[in-house]
Amino acid sequence: MDGTTATADDFFDRALVEEAVKKSGLLWVRPEGAVGDRPLWHAWHDGAVVLVGDGGEQPLHGLRAGGAAGVTVRSKDKGGRLVAFEARVAVLEPGGEAWQGAVEELKGKRLNAPDTDSMTERWAAECRVLRLEPVGAPSQRPGAMPEGAHLAAPAASPATTRQPIPAGLPKLVLGKLRRRG
Repeated sequence: MDGTTATADDFFDRALVEEAVKKSGLLWVRPEGAVGDRPLWHAWHDGAVVLVGDGGEQPLHGLRAGGAAGVTVRSKDKGGRLVAFEARVAVLEPGGEAWQGAVEELKGKRLNAPDTDSMTERWAAECRVLRLEPVGAPSQRPGAMPEGAHLAAPAASPATTRQPIPAGLPKLVLGKLRRRG
């Protein structure tokens, strides 16, 4: 998305990335050299994705200054992949003008913060604020999606079960529906 001559496609791609990122609650980010994506909450500020992490916030393992990352944005209404792009990673220094602007955007997106009044100071002391600036045209967008579904098996967890539903459950649910109707 950087270049000297801009075309109508460049403007469309830029607008698509910006609107998709602004409307999405999570991004899927894959640091350069990593296997697999991780979901991260974010904000859009000054032409790039901004993230806060480490310390007491979301882990940003593998994202480093000067590195690259793959970013996938899902559609808010359908939940499917909408756009994917490569980004250049930069660390914003606490207290700087860019850091202040990014933090102001991120504060509005941070849900259930344990320390709303002193969150900015904690971020400056303990966390990293990163800027992921889109580079080049999106690798995936409407009309240019890969054929595969990109499905992945869920991570193993004792919280998930693969057992048949109890035999009496359909009768219980249907009985309630009949009594109401």
